[in-house]
Amino acid sequence: MVSRVYLIGFMGAGKTTIGKYVAHDMGWKYLDMDHLFEEEQGCTISQYFAEKGEAAFRVEETNLLKKIAQMDNVIVSTGGGTPCSDENIKIMRESGTVIYINVEPEILRNRLASAKANRPLLADKTNEELLEFIKGKLGEREKYYRQAQLIVDGDKLPFSSYKFLIEMSENND
Repeated sequence: MVSRVYLIGFMGAGKTTIGKYVAHDMGWKYLDMDHLFEEEQGCTISQYFAEKGEAAFRVEETNLLKKIAQMDNVIVSTGGGTPCSDENIKIMRESGTVIYINVEPEILRNRLASAKANRPLLADKTNEELLEFIKGKLGEREKYYRQAQLIVDGDKLPFSSYKFLIEMSENND
């Protein structure tokens, strides 16, 4: 029986919103990996990147993922880049059900355009540059995202359907 569900996808795909809803619906705990990382490290991810670099961040991110893989009855929203290593996607697939929330680049751009100020990677981009950035990053990440056991249309699937999909995936293990 599945006791861990990992929600993966690009920033703006709805991982946090969906994760909170599904965790509540299932009576499970909700974990946001980015928030958990910041609590453990005592600084923001941006600060950590600036001080220690991406390589150190990725090592700590994998360590955090290994801890989460030992927890039960959790819905986990990962960072957009978390599944983008062979080790991380393997940890997630072997310890739970991975759901890729797939959203079209244009929809992601529309969602992220209003939140650019809160996302340093996006802050200075025009809408066209933002769309090209999203398409480029999705192209790099797709080979990892597509390794999820479940791939859903994040723009069309109602939140209420996630619990059913998770329960169905349990029966197919």
